Amino acid sequence: MMLPIARWLMRGTPYAAGAAALAAVVPWLFWLSAAIAALVTLRRGLAPATPVILGAAVPSGWWWMQGDAIPLASVLLVTLMAVVLRSRMRWSEALIAGALAATGMVQLGIFLPPGGAGPLLEQARQGSPEIDRMLQDLAGQGVATEQLAALLIGGVTGLIVLLAAVVCLALARNWQAGLYNPGGFREEFHALRLSPRELVLLVVLGVVGMVLGFPALAMLAWVPLLVAGIALIHGVIGLKGMNGLWLVAFYVLLVTTWPMILIVLLLAFIDTLANIRARIARSD
Repeated sequence: MMLPIARWLMRGTPYAAGAAALAAVVPWLFWLSAAIAALVTLRRGLAPATPVILGAAVPSGWWWMQGDAIPLASVLLVTLMAVVLRSRMRWSEALIAGALAATGMVQLGIFLPPGGAGPLLEQARQGSPEIDRMLQDLAGQGVATEQLAALLIGGVTGLIVLLAAVVCLALARNWQAGLYNPGGFREEFHALRLSPRELVLLVVLGVVGMVLGFPALAMLAWVPLLVAGIALIHGVIGLKGMNGLWLVAFYVLLVTTWPMILIVLLLAFIDTLANIRARIARSD
């Protein structure tokens, strides 16, 4: 349904830039703005896409001044990943670049509300005696509650923004394939798999994040592995010709249950070493 819109956007830079700016102005349509910027970047490159990126970034910057950094962060992340994907033609490298950039954003504290986590903690204390007692207990144990709250708010927001940026990039890549290479996105995504070197890099980043006190790095380093696991499930279902309802059930479980996330991460880890899809293709 959105393919005709993508075709209209690619008629010229003014169309795409105007649509990106309009979508960025409307609350909760930042994802569409980011996807438009990614589509033009993927197709034409960074320099020709600059007016479109600015069209998305300027209204998003205004939202940032109002206290909402998510739209601008999404545009910047998806643009970075689109540049890497266009130049390197590897989803895994684009995902790792996005995870590192999102970690930097969390560490810089751009996802914290104005005034930091302190005002939110005070509101929580006043609104719930149970939370107030819990925070007092944590403070009595020597835990810096405001620092912990800042980490949770920034880390969770950064995780959501990174996942949203990945979805926007996938949407843009799907548009690009639909316009210029039908079926290409499905084939590309089904083949997504981390190399052993990339897996080692993610493990090292996670360990370094924990040891050196960069918990955001440890939180976000597993996102590329999760996306690789999702691609593995898509690929296996495609190879086996299974009904699309299996994908629906998979996403329902993925969103609602933590064990499914752990299973997907484990499968992606195994796939990096064993190449499950290649083995299935040979057996068939």
